[in-house]
Amino acid sequence: MIRKIYSLFIALSLMVVSACDLDLLDNPNAVTADTANLNLVLNSIQLDFVSFYHASSTNGMRLTRIANQGNINYENAYVPVNFNGLWTTTYSEILNDIKFLEPLAENANFRRHLGIARVIKAYVLMTMVDYFDAVPYTQALDPSNFNPTLDPGPQVYAAALEALTLAKADFAAPSVGTPQDNFYGGVYVNWIKLINSLELKYHLNRKLIDPSGSAAAINALVAANNFIEPGQEFLFRYGTNLTDPDSRHPNFANQYQPGGGGDYQSNWYMYNLTETKGFDDPRARFYFYRQQLTNPTLRQDLQCIGEFPPVHYQVGQFPFCLPGTRGYWGRDHLNNNAIPPDGLKRTAYGVYPAGGRFDNDAAESITPTAGAGGAGIQPIMLPAYIDFMLAEAALTIPGVGGDPKTLMLSGIKKSMDFVRAFSVSTSQSGAINSFQTLDEFNTSVTSYSDYVAAEYDAEPTSRKMHVIAREYWLSLFGNGNESNNLYKRTGQPDGMQPGLDVNFGDFPRSFLYPNVVVSTNPNIPQKASQRLRVFWDTNPEGNDWVY
Repeated sequence: MIRKIYSLFIALSLMVVSACDLDLLDNPNAVTADTANLNLVLNSIQLDFVSFYHASSTNGMRLTRIANQGNINYENAYVPVNFNGLWTTTYSEILNDIKFLEPLAENANFRRHLGIARVIKAYVLMTMVDYFDAVPYTQALDPSNFNPTLDPGPQVYAAALEALTLAKADFAAPSVGTPQDNFYGGVYVNWIKLINSLELKYHLNRKLIDPSGSAAAINALVAANNFIEPGQEFLFRYGTNLTDPDSRHPNFANQYQPGGGGDYQSNWYMYNLTETKGFDDPRARFYFYRQQLTNPTLRQDLQCIGEFPPVHYQVGQFPFCLPGTRGYWGRDHLNNNAIPPDGLKRTAYGVYPAGGRFDNDAAESITPTAGAGGAGIQPIMLPAYIDFMLAEAALTIPGVGGDPKTLMLSGIKKSMDFVRAFSVSTSQSGAINSFQTLDEFNTSVTSYSDYVAAEYDAEPTSRKMHVIAREYWLSLFGNGNESNNLYKRTGQPDGMQPGLDVNFGDFPRSFLYPNVVVSTNPNIPQKASQRLRVFWDTNPEGNDWVY
C-alpha cells in the first residue's frame, strides 16, 4: 500500500528483525535512531495494522459464516502456510516498528505517538492470542535470538492490558509532536474511550477463567461510563483511487472488476438477514448488492440447482444452494464446487462496509467504479459492539449489572443507525434516499426491534443468550475478530449451517502455527490439532460446542 519507510534485516525463524552492527556497516538507505521521522514510522504502523486487521478479520468472518468459506473442510481451509503473511505483518512490521518507535518517542516526549502505537500493540497481541493462543513475545523481538520460545496466552494477554494502561497514561500526559492520526484525526479523548472499550473486550473474553475478576473490572468500566459513543467509531476509511496506489477497500477491489468475481457471499448469513424473521433486516440492502433479482435456473450458472440437499442439511432443515427466491446468490458453508462464469450475476458486497453499491433493485452488473467506488471502512470497534458485549456480560457473568434486553436493543439501534449514516455519507446517498427515506428506514428499524424484543421475552432464560448473540453477529458484517470471539466464548448463535460435506472437519479453536515458523524454529513445535483451545476458552472441546 505504501513503500516501507525503513528497512531492518529479518530473521526467518520468526520474521523478526535481526540487526547488523551499524558501527561497522553504516547503510545510508536504512533509517536509524538518529535519522528516523517518527511521524512516518507511526504512519507505517497504522497502515500495517489495517492490513493485519483485514487479514485476521477475514479469517474470523469465514469461520462464523459472515463470509463464505470455499474449501471442502476446515483442515484444507486453514493450513499453516495461510498464516505466514499474518505472522510477518505482526512481528517483522507492526511489533518491530513499535519497538523501534518506543524509546525514540519517549526520549522526544512524543507521548501521543506512543499512545497510538501502544493501543495498536494491545489489539494485535490480543488478536494473535485469540487465534493462536501461545505466541512469541518476550523473546520475539530480540535480534540476537533466532529461535524465540512461545509465551503462554495469559502472559501475552497481560502484556496487552499493560500496553493499554501505558497508552492511557500517554494520552493524559503533556506531549510534543503531532502525529498523523489515521483513525481519530487527533481527537485524543476518543483514544481513551477506545482503550476502555478494548478493556471491556479483554475482561469479557476472560470471563470463563476469572468470572469474579471480570465482573469487578466490567462493573468499574460501566461505572466510569467512558466507552466510545456514536460518532467515535474506531474505523479506517478507504479512498477510491484505482492505481498508484489502489486505495479502495480490499473487498471492493477484489469483486468490482470488469468481469465481476471475487468472493461469494455466505448463504447462511444472507438467509438470516432476509428470510428467518419473515421480513428483511433493514441492513440487508446496505450489506449486499444483487446483480439480479431472481434466482438462477440453469445448472451451468449454479451447479446445485436441481440437486437434493445433503442428508444432514435435510435433517437440520438448513437452506441449500440458495437462501431464498429473490436473487441472493451466494454459496453454502465449505462448498468447493467449481466456479462458473457467474461473476456478473452473483450477489456482491454492498455499500457497507466495502464501499460498493446500495441495492435499490437496479439489478445492474458491477463495474470497477460502481457504487461508492470502494470508499468503504474497516469497522474495528463500534459503539454498537459495546452494548452487545455489555448485554452478554449482564446476562452471563454473576454480579455484573445492567439489563441485557435494553442493552441488546440499544446495540441494534446503534448498528442500524451507523450502517445507514455511513452509507449516506458516500456517493450512494442519492440512490439510498430516493429508494427509502430516513423516516421509512426508522420505521423499519422500530418494527425490527419490536420483533426481537418480543422474541427475547418469549425465550426461556437458557435461550436468551442466543437472541443477543444472533443480533450481535448480524451487526458484525466486516468484523470477524469479534464474531470469532463471540462464537467461541458463548457457542452462540448456535444452529449454524454446517459444511456441505458431512465430514467437514474440526472447527479451529486455535489456528496451527505458520509453516515458515515451525520449519525453522525448533522452539516452536506444531500443534497436534486445531481442536486445541485458546486459554480463555474453557468450553467443551470439539464440534459439540461450535462447528
